[in-house]
Formats: sequence, C-alpha cells, structure tokens
Amino acid sequence: MFSKLVGNEDVKDMLRRLIANSRVPNSLILAGDEGVGKRQFAIEIARSFLCNEANGGEACGKCAICLRIDTFEFPAREDKNKDDYKKVFFGGHIDVGTVVHYKRTILVDAIRDLERHANFRPYEAKARFFIIDDADKMNDEASNALLKTLEEPPPTSHIFLITSRPDSLLPTIRSRCQMLRFAPVETDKVEKYLVEERKFENAEAGLAARLSRGSIGRAVSINVVEFRTARDRVLNVIKSAIQTRDLATMFRIAEELNDAKNKDKFESNLDILESLIHDVWSLKVSGDTSRVVNTDVTDDLKRLAADAARANLPSWLAEIETMRQNLAVNINRKIAADALFVSMAG
Repeated sequence: MFSKLVGNEDVKDMLRRLIANSRVPNSLILAGDEGVGKRQFAIEIARSFLCNEANGGEACGKCAICLRIDTFEFPAREDKNKDDYKKVFFGGHIDVGTVVHYKRTILVDAIRDLERHANFRPYEAKARFFIIDDADKMNDEASNALLKTLEEPPPTSHIFLITSRPDSLLPTIRSRCQMLRFAPVETDKVEKYLVEERKFENAEAGLAARLSRGSIGRAVSINVVEFRTARDRVLNVIKSAIQTRDLATMFRIAEELNDAKNKDKFESNLDILESLIHDVWSLKVSGDTSRVVNTDVTDDLKRLAADAARANLPSWLAEIETMRQNLAVNINRKIAADALFVSMAG
C-alpha cells in the first residue's frame, strides 16, 4: 500500500493516477538516492495490479497475494555462484521476478532470461512485473540485450529499472522508459518511522534520521552504538589532521579501518568521515549549529572548526569523493587511506 510508504507524496499521487487510468508504462525507471524506497514502490505497483481486493489504485496489503509478492529467496552471501545470477529470481508470485547483480555486475544471461520470461503471458494475473535492481550495474552487453526488449515491450509485461545513478544508463534505454524521480525523505518523517515502526529510542532515532541523509534504508541499517564507536575513531583522524598533525595516530587508525573486522565497513567509515568534515565546514562557514548532523559531538566540532583552515575542508571532501569512485576499480584501500590522511595532515 502506497499509504504505508514514507515520503515522496507526489510520486504516490502520480502512481495512483496512472494505475487508476490504466496508464502504468511498460518500461519505468525509478531513480533516486539509495534507500529512499524505490524498490518498495515498484513492489507496490505490482501489488496494485495483482491484488484481488485493490481499491482506488492501492492494494489491500493483507490478502494472500499481497503477502507473497515480495518473498524472494537469494543465494546466501557466502555461497555466491555466478551461474545462480544468470536468471530471473521469482519469489512467492510467479508473475513478479527480479534481477540482481553478481559482484557489481548484472550478467547478460540474466537480462536474456528476463527477455524470455517477459514474452510469456501472465500465469495468475493480468500482467507480469520484472524489477532490475541497481540497473546502472548493467554492462554494455547486458544493456544492449535489455534494449531489444524495451524496443518492443510485450503488452502484458512491465519492466522497472531501479537505480541511484540514472545517468549511467544508456541514453537509448532512458529514452524508452518513463522516469520517476524520488527525493530524499524528510528527516522528521524518517525519525517518526524509526520510533513508530522500528521501535528506536527517541535520541537514537534522531541521530539515525540525521545521518540517513533522507534514506530510510540507511537509517534502518544504522546501529547507533556501533556508529558512535566508529565515529570516535574517525573523529580522532580529524583532530590529528587539524590540531596535532599526528601522522602516527592517523596511520594507526588507517590500519584499524582496514583490518579483518573492519574491512567490510570501510565505505561506511568513509561516510562517517565525510559527515564529520561537512559538519566542521558548515560550522566554520556559518556557525549555524542547526545544520550539524552529529549534534551529540557539537562541542568537539566547534573546536575543530575554530582551528581548521577553511580552504582545506572542501578539498578533503573532494578527495573522499574521488576515493569513493576509485573503490569501484578495486584500489588498495590501505594505501588510499594513508594517502588521504597524509594529504589532510599536510
């Protein structure tokens, strides 16, 4: 049910109109930041078609059909086999399938399998639905295979491309799909959702909501206790760079960020570093504490803002963004972290 989803009220209204007028496109791109609910919106569109109790463009959310639509089973992370990802995954409903990436790439065989299934008539419903998660991870071969289907879409099949980077899709794919753009969810709505639906404590919900940058998915995934521990470590990097120029401490922290227990959290630690630097920069420029995300360490951030060179802060953020982009080509993270920290202390 769209009414149960958080934020993006304008998108909900548009989808309700499209469904009510039987004008849902066969090919649709759902674009927006990670975790804002794009996939769940796609599922709800499918539910509105398949639910026998649908009313006013909304599924009931309670019947047997609604409950089994999004029950997909994917291979366990530790048992990834490339061949398993050369197909469309179907869950509890045979007319709703999804394609997911294998090691950062959507395989061409999966798109070809989608093409094959899309040409079948629906089994139980009046339409079939196929969701391509992280569609920007299609390589040229997979993109061209999908293009064949989009050029002559089967009338009873709908293909939804979920992406946070729509510009990475081929222009020819974008031109054949209608695009829905999703905005970040308002912080107060994220906080309310965490308290009411996820049973967060108020203080933890407030911090998680500010850190989420409008992403419900990111907010839900934040363990506030673990976050604060990780943030203390990263905050010491900034203190060493701005106040003490203590490279030894920074190299030690870089080592910790890349050890066995932290290596899977490297990118989230990078997010924490970026958030703290942005807070310091905001305080340096305006002194406005209302813009601070990490409000529970505001006093530390004020002292850092007072000592920081204003010109350094945006350049550090730019370097972090460059590092983030380079992670996609498997750079040595320890060397990259050392280089970043040397630059910050320089």
